[in-house]
Amino acid sequence: MTKNQLMSTDARIVECVLFIENEALDLERLCSMTNLDAKSVKKALGELDEAYQERGHGLRLKENSDGSWEFAPCSDLYDLLRSTYGRKVDRRLTRAAMETLSIVAYSQPITRKEIDNIRGVASDSIVRLLREREYIKVVGRKDVQGHPCLYGTSRKFLFEFGLKSISDLPRLSEIDRQRFDKGDEEDEGELFKDE
Repeated sequence: MTKNQLMSTDARIVECVLFIENEALDLERLCSMTNLDAKSVKKALGELDEAYQERGHGLRLKENSDGSWEFAPCSDLYDLLRSTYGRKVDRRLTRAAMETLSIVAYSQPITRKEIDNIRGVASDSIVRLLREREYIKVVGRKDVQGHPCLYGTSRKFLFEFGLKSISDLPRLSEIDRQRFDKGDEEDEGELFKDE
């Protein structure tokens, strides 16, 4: 596509729907909202992606790890946008909060107890803070006694750290990987202490 060439009507419709909805949409919803078949939507997404890359826009078409699509700022503009939109305060996390966030990111899904075991200290308040700031979320419940919440990272986490998916996280060394082991064996001594 040359700079003077117009996008197809399908691509322009998909662009409008993504813009108006202002949230990530999967292929099924895009098909439903545009009255296009999957093949046409995929072709339109490819055309949009190419057009936005070629023309140096401030936005880019982003495919999320769950297969949904949305417009997102180009990564080179993240810092400027954070300061412009007041995310500076939100972005500042203590060392303990960053450690906890790293544990969740590399070990998800993970319970609070498993986080505590890795850190060696209670993490209730930090987990609560990370949930309030929407960096982590409840992604399910563990199938053990008490059914504790399982935590995972959120889309906001991916956006804030400029990641497309969790697989984009830097690889851990063997030593670090061992540190992030959940220690799934709940302390049996604690479980059977009163018997």
